[in-house]
Amino acid sequence: MSNAVDLFIVLYFIGLNLTYGLYLVLSSAEMASSDALRMTELDHLTLRTDSTPPVSILVPAFNEVRSIVDSVRALLQLEYPRFEIIVINDGSSDDTMAVLTARFDLVELDRPCRRDVPTQAIRHLYRSRIEPRLIVVDKENGGKADALNAGVNVSRAPLLCCVDADSILVRRALLRLVEPFIYGDGSVVATGGTVRLVNGSAVKDGSIRKIQLPDSWIARFQIVEYLRAFLFARLGLNRLGGNLIISGAMGLFKRQVLVDIGGYQAASIGEDMELIVRIHRHMREKKRPYQIKFIPDPVCYTEAPVSLKVLGRQRDRWQRGLADSLWRHRRMILNPRYGIVGLVTTPLYLVFELLAPLVELFGYAWTAVAVADGRVGFTVAALIFLIAFLLGFLFSLQALIADDLTFRNYPDLRARLWLIASATLENVGYRQVLLLYRTRGLFRFLWGARGWGTMQKKGFSPRAPA
Repeated sequence: MSNAVDLFIVLYFIGLNLTYGLYLVLSSAEMASSDALRMTELDHLTLRTDSTPPVSILVPAFNEVRSIVDSVRALLQLEYPRFEIIVINDGSSDDTMAVLTARFDLVELDRPCRRDVPTQAIRHLYRSRIEPRLIVVDKENGGKADALNAGVNVSRAPLLCCVDADSILVRRALLRLVEPFIYGDGSVVATGGTVRLVNGSAVKDGSIRKIQLPDSWIARFQIVEYLRAFLFARLGLNRLGGNLIISGAMGLFKRQVLVDIGGYQAASIGEDMELIVRIHRHMREKKRPYQIKFIPDPVCYTEAPVSLKVLGRQRDRWQRGLADSLWRHRRMILNPRYGIVGLVTTPLYLVFELLAPLVELFGYAWTAVAVADGRVGFTVAALIFLIAFLLGFLFSLQALIADDLTFRNYPDLRARLWLIASATLENVGYRQVLLLYRTRGLFRFLWGARGWGTMQKKGFSPRAPA
């Protein structure tokens, strides 16, 4: 029995790191291809031509009084010829609606609203007298997915950009997201970009004035995590054509596709991943050509939790969202009908994402017991942990190098050294704590937990009440 367990742990360790190695190779090729296809020289044409498709930006907001004004200001500064911003106040219990009304001089709007997807009742529609591109929907609380569905109904543009209320997009993010729709063959149905952390940076009037590292080590560890996730794993999966996630913080979709699949699932835990998996499933079953593309250039900045308590709730929910999405679409796993998504991506997510915390924690415990009863020498066990530590560090370092060579968000040498230190230290303690949170999330999903939990945020900058 013990030999079989030893073999399983070794094979899992080898398989996991071979998968990461594959991501490394594929992400490098995808990054090079993305650089070659970048069309910044055509920006002036896209910004001026009447054929550039209009976009509705959907911003679901529940108790976002600290950040909603900065987020809206940032969106209003986007460099794009035709867009409207639809903020959906999802029954907030704080002053989100009052702040929006005061800061943007909202007046009631008499505009018919379609019912293409089901939602909770909409109370009122408002338009800003200061900025006519801003529409605010005040509705009954139904959750983030329901709020986005309300935005789908109110919107009139063929493309919908879904953005979190605590996010700040760089000025040409929307332009970069739209490029595959404009210059592609018409098969692109969704695009997403990179999410970075705003913690520690200077924000004023809705724009980031200076990118800086946060003082919190928890936030620094998350910077490394996000770079590894977006410039490593998602770029690699993008090369395969099997991305399962476009972050809820920033994603662009064909409106008709969202209507065809019934919008966001209000009962889902991780609505962003579930939506993408459902799009894959729908398009495969209808046998329609389609592409879902991750683009590293468009960047969205968001606030990350800086306390272990809030971070734990976030990772708990992420793990439950992953389990929920895979369970809802379990018939896709290893099903050749769904192509690369069924045969490669969903099995990888099941084995090396959903079950990874269970296997890794079990591996720690099993190795400790093996050392204690003399089956494995202390030197051998230490060597195994050292190899795992070095591999984890090297994968993180590759993401840092890719970011530095391509985007240079942290040109200061001191900041780079701090990030390298963070990539080193995250494997000792922080990683293991996240494994516990993720394991808790998996078991809570099995026990029927479906709620989001509260995510306290500090906001981008302190401000006086309206």
